Amino acid sequence: MSGPVEIVEMGPRDGLQNEARLIPAAEKIALVDALSGVGFRRIEVTSFVSPRWVPQMGDAAEVMAGITRRAGVGYMALTPNLKGYEAARAAGADWIAVFASASEGFSRANLNCSISESLERFAPIMAAAHADGVQVRGYVSVVTDCPFEGHVSPRQVTRVAQALHEMGCAEIALGETLGRGRPEAIAAMLDAVGQAVPVAALAAHFHDTSGRALENVDVALEAGVRVFDAAVGGLGGCPYAPGAAGNLATERLAAHLRGRGFDTGLDEARLAEVAEMAAGLKQGEVRA
Repeated sequence: MSGPVEIVEMGPRDGLQNEARLIPAAEKIALVDALSGVGFRRIEVTSFVSPRWVPQMGDAAEVMAGITRRAGVGYMALTPNLKGYEAARAAGADWIAVFASASEGFSRANLNCSISESLERFAPIMAAAHADGVQVRGYVSVVTDCPFEGHVSPRQVTRVAQALHEMGCAEIALGETLGRGRPEAIAAMLDAVGQAVPVAALAAHFHDTSGRALENVDVALEAGVRVFDAAVGGLGGCPYAPGAAGNLATERLAAHLRGRGFDTGLDEARLAEVAEMAAGLKQGEVRA
């Protein structure tokens, strides 16, 4: 196998949202600006959620206003409801993302509502985005294992992914939130989802808690997936998934894909520099 593979950079949003230190907007802006020079086609910058739930993202509008936009880079923002969507649009988000869960337990913990209720909340967002000509990405969390319910069946994942696709999401990102998913479970899940949603519309999002993220990337590649999420420096985790480690590190994923013969279009030397910067940011010491 060979050809192009897109890595969607999640560090500024998914990577930082659970950091204990309240990171100043200027440092977040510096991180996004540095990432913009690496060659990403999309960077998820922030989320327009209530600062009561995610204090780290309370400066979303300020960060979006402060970044230096580069041609060819799409700047994404996560939005839980129509109010968030309107704020993201006002801030100039190129893509917006909505997020659902494949398990009822995780939906209740993460969104404080059932899966069906979460999908209902997305309807006005999808209508507004369609009217505005804005692309929407849909996330599905806990696609193999849930911290509250254990095993998540491929049928559950397929139901939610198909619903998001039929609502108009241009891309569905399948999140292995806990980092416990074994390759065989990933393969079964992708086989099921791929029968309901075109594989070209799927992305994979792996955490590396059990050290299997790159094995699972290989399984997804075999299934035809060509878009992967990652976070520079392995930033991240999930506040509603106890024990989940960080996201798969972008620099590790880029090197792995290159070794497999795929072209990510990323400047790996610059990426390594930004990974150092991300490490400094976690420690309260941004390294240029």
